[in-house]
Amino acid sequence: MALVGNPNCGKTTLFNQLTGSSQSVGNWPGVTVERKEGMVRGEAVTVVDLPGIYSLSPYTDEEIVARDFILNQRPDVIVNIVDVTNLERNLYLTTQLFLLGRPIVVALNMMDVLEKKGEHIGCKVLQEKLGVPIAPISASKGLGIRRLMDCVHRVAGTGSPNKLEIFTGPVQTALESIERSISSNCAKGDIPPSFAAVKLLEGDPPMERTLGLRRDQLSRIHHWSEEVKTQWGMDCEMAVADQRYRMLCSLCRQVITKRPVVGIPLSERIDRVVTNPYLAFPLFLLVMFAVFGITFGPVGSWMQDTAASWIGAFTKQVQVLLGQWGASSWSIGLLCDGILAGIGSVVSFFPQILLLFFLLSLLEDSGYMARAAFIMDGPLRKIGLTGRAFVPMLMGFGCTVPAALSTRTLDNARDRRTVLWILPFLSCSARMPVYLLFASAFFQRGRVLLIFFLYFLGLLVAILSALLLKKTVKDEQESPFMMEMPPYHLPTLRGIGIHLWDKIKDFAVRAGTILLGATVIIWFLKSFTPALSFTNDSSQSILATIGGILAPFLAPLGFGDWRSAVALLTGLMAKESVVGTLGVLYGATGGSGNSLLLALRSAYTPLSALSFLVFVLLYLPCVAAFSAMTREMRSLKWTLAAAIYQLGMAWTVSFAVYQTGMLLGLG
Repeated sequence: MALVGNPNCGKTTLFNQLTGSSQSVGNWPGVTVERKEGMVRGEAVTVVDLPGIYSLSPYTDEEIVARDFILNQRPDVIVNIVDVTNLERNLYLTTQLFLLGRPIVVALNMMDVLEKKGEHIGCKVLQEKLGVPIAPISASKGLGIRRLMDCVHRVAGTGSPNKLEIFTGPVQTALESIERSISSNCAKGDIPPSFAAVKLLEGDPPMERTLGLRRDQLSRIHHWSEEVKTQWGMDCEMAVADQRYRMLCSLCRQVITKRPVVGIPLSERIDRVVTNPYLAFPLFLLVMFAVFGITFGPVGSWMQDTAASWIGAFTKQVQVLLGQWGASSWSIGLLCDGILAGIGSVVSFFPQILLLFFLLSLLEDSGYMARAAFIMDGPLRKIGLTGRAFVPMLMGFGCTVPAALSTRTLDNARDRRTVLWILPFLSCSARMPVYLLFASAFFQRGRVLLIFFLYFLGLLVAILSALLLKKTVKDEQESPFMMEMPPYHLPTLRGIGIHLWDKIKDFAVRAGTILLGATVIIWFLKSFTPALSFTNDSSQSILATIGGILAPFLAPLGFGDWRSAVALLTGLMAKESVVGTLGVLYGATGGSGNSLLLALRSAYTPLSALSFLVFVLLYLPCVAAFSAMTREMRSLKWTLAAAIYQLGMAWTVSFAVYQTGMLLGLG
């Protein structure tokens, strides 16, 4: 069965309830950009979570994914999730699904929220009107799931649902004529004629290509379209939408009962402040600064120090035990100075990163992040984007890979290319251990301001880059920005737990694969000379030879040491590897804080450390992110241009920071 519905209607939440999966659940549109599959718990039923869509007209990539799956894969049952707090708009998609001739179950989600608003839906009346099973549910609380599955089993393998009487007058006449004309084409392609007729009347090019229509057929369809325009006084697409909404408006009046509302709803009262034209942006900055203050202030610092001390004690104990067991010096070095030093340096900062994502999850699940996208629509339009681009940009602060994939939700190629171009400038969570390491070594008192500065600098460079693209790249037609504001609600422990578990799982995979492999390779290369002789002098090692080639290019930036060059190279595998590499190269004891911090203070000045952080902020993303960007950019030329631009920008800004500081006597 396939889960289909509007963005933010609760599809992924229902998917998690059905499968026990922990897919990401976001309180804004566009989180699911690819279909996800799972098995219903305790049943031999495959469920597919399709991207959120408003219609079956393929304007965006997620609509193409959903439409192609429904038409070509022919799911046994379509479960149409409907947000009952916006029944009329959600049922617009339902009317389109009916034309596909597939067995359908309508799941009325958020019934508990509707009741709190003092409204009631007559489910029996609605079921009679629609002619398909109706299942009231609350996906977030797991209510009504059993009844929903009973409906699914009942309709599986049955005929198509009853058709609503939607179209009248010239529109109905034109559709009937088109159906007769294309019936043989539809039979060959196994496409429902009623659905194809509506798409053709709306002027849908993909449907014309799919059916392989002849010129005479296209000519007749054009004639009927002109008849509708003449008699209805509007283009065909608007005429079809108008008749759908007229029918839905009448239907909703029959099935919705409202209690008189006393006073202004809480969500509206909050929005008067949160989305106020004068208060919204300063409030957003204040909220984000508070998040950084908690994460990198006393609370976050205590968490990092505690983790570092535990890791240091564990590493020392391992070193003592290995010595007592008579282990060889190279094996002790590999385990303690290589693996534990590298991975431990990163792990010590992981609690702070989890705290950051915990706070962001609270904002997301509460409904504030949807408001943030609305707030940012105005500023983003000034750089040639819309508020819809805020979703992948915000995801970029977590991880560039899903952020790159989520650009499929953007309506035109220029927007997608622009966002992909600037995403690497936004600080992903993998950079956080690097920031925290150098902040602890050089900027202990001003660490909150430093982190905030780095995030702001990345955002500023991204904005300037987008402006540059806007001036130099031919613009496409600007697309409107529409986003539904979900009601505010208290975040759930399950929702927050899913977010945090995703981060823990992702980090565990990275630590057990990329970071482990990188630290072992780095230890080997720093412990052996080019002649493959073991050495305790890392300056004579293979790694020093490699880093020495790149060091002269970094010298004007203030960190022309081979160790810095090697750390930046390993950062291309995973940004956390920068910390792990420095831990190995500077002989830190399991990432235990003091030894690595002291080593860094002897190798960098505060100014060169700041320049290094700026370079880490702006230079190329990791291999996984670059691969995702290449896939979504769909142009090798643009991908290579973006890579060169990012590397050049990192070098230029770091050079400016360091040389300006030297001129001011801050070196």
